[in-house]
Amino acid sequence: MAVTDEAIQKIKAMIVSGELAPGDRLPPEKELAEHLGLSRNSMREAVKALEVIRVLDVRRGDGTYVTSLEPHLLLEAISFVVDMHDDDSLLELFAVRRMLESQATGLAAGLATTEQAQQLLEDVASVDPETVSIDDLVAHDTHFHGQVVELAGNGYLASLIDGLSSQTIRARVWRGLTEQGAVARTLSEHQAIAEAIAGRDSTLAASLATAHVAGVERWLRQAAQA
Repeated sequence: MAVTDEAIQKIKAMIVSGELAPGDRLPPEKELAEHLGLSRNSMREAVKALEVIRVLDVRRGDGTYVTSLEPHLLLEAISFVVDMHDDDSLLELFAVRRMLESQATGLAAGLATTEQAQQLLEDVASVDPETVSIDDLVAHDTHFHGQVVELAGNGYLASLIDGLSSQTIRARVWRGLTEQGAVARTLSEHQAIAEAIAGRDSTLAASLATAHVAGVERWLRQAAQA
């Protein structure tokens, strides 16, 4: 194991064991290096690496702190990784999103309160398919899916899906601009998903979410082959 990797593992062990908790300030570099039996240089490189993945927060002139370690911080790097993929890989990303989001939607149907389900229905009803712009449709679509995933009650799952779906906006826009009936179809599918959640039908909600995401996936595949 490289020296820097060893330093990363040792700091990670301190966090996992509870020796360092979210929000805690790390000991001074020299003290921490001696405590872990590492050189200050390897410690410095480890801190830089952990800062990049949002485990540590280096505050100039103040010190280095453990972040909140919340899912959206720790999984932020996924968006960067997704950005590095080409259009062919977008199909694979959609496949992952389809699998995850269908499960999240099924969970949402079992956990959503009556008020939360009603809010979903009202949000869909507030969009007029005759006058909505493509930009507004994409904004609604992003908001709707974000709401549903949050209802699943799993922060890590929500962050994973957000990291994937936020990068698929371009494909949604393409669909909205080129596919006839996309606006009405999107809103109709959202309506059906919201109704399944309101009816607490987890199986139906998951199936509808699968079909909904697969529709964009299928369109994208056809567009790529054209």
